[in-house]
Amino acid sequence: MNLQNKNKFVFFEDFERTCYDTVVDRSQIPYLHYPKPKTFNRSECDGNPVRLFAIVSMQRSGSGWFETLLNSHINVSSNGEIFGPKSRRDNASSIIETLDKVYNLDWLTSSSKNECSAAIGFKWMLNQGLMQHPKEIVHYFNDRGVNVIFLLRRNMLRRLVSILANAYDKDAKLLNGVHVSHVHSAEEASLLSKYKPKINITSLKSDLRGMESTAVKALDYFNSTRHIIIYYEDLIKDPAEKLIEVEDFLKLPQMNLTSQQVKIHKGALSEHIENWEEVNKTLSGTAYEKFLQADY
Repeated sequence: MNLQNKNKFVFFEDFERTCYDTVVDRSQIPYLHYPKPKTFNRSECDGNPVRLFAIVSMQRSGSGWFETLLNSHINVSSNGEIFGPKSRRDNASSIIETLDKVYNLDWLTSSSKNECSAAIGFKWMLNQGLMQHPKEIVHYFNDRGVNVIFLLRRNMLRRLVSILANAYDKDAKLLNGVHVSHVHSAEEASLLSKYKPKINITSLKSDLRGMESTAVKALDYFNSTRHIIIYYEDLIKDPAEKLIEVEDFLKLPQMNLTSQQVKIHKGALSEHIENWEEVNKTLSGTAYEKFLQADY
């Protein structure tokens, strides 16, 4: 009998496998990512996990100040309002494409730290496509393990004052002929706060109701995501405590977070509204009366 030897070759496919540090909480593994950016090499930080986040907010709710605080953390890169341009939020596909680019560390801005960033994210206003495609975005956030930071205001009357004042300055350009949404000195804040908007009392209650309704809907839409809710009023009152909550939420080492931004409208609302008496009369005895006396 002739025995014919047959050589058998076993091919081993080379593949990458993420090794998790034994000290990592296993429940956090779905939120740890190891991006492979196309625009640069993470080199020695290739094995360092990155957490993904989105600051979900509304215009004139303190998100600019909050983001500068986060970006003062050496391990955080938050890239601003990336969905400002409509082309990036035309449809769900363009939104997902943009998200992929950001979370793969291929969205390069002045806020980008380095290849060793431990948390990467951006600001997303509720009127920038987020409320139009909640189902697709929630699915993406849950699938990718995106951490959602809601930054909202309780006092929508103060938000309305800020919106109207900011809109006025876009044309008036009170600060040396230049429009700015945020300031960095008490002198600049004092100059901008001199303008007192006149509020439309006919639509005031409806406007406030609409703002609150939008915030409630957003919280409902994204309730299934891993999220934290931070209110601007609480952040103003005790920034250190609230920022520690955010650092813990993102599993970041605690640092002293700072910002150069200065609050524009301080003190009683009566000092910042031209037709204060009308506003006070319109809201007194309603569910929005509480907004009238809240000072900070």
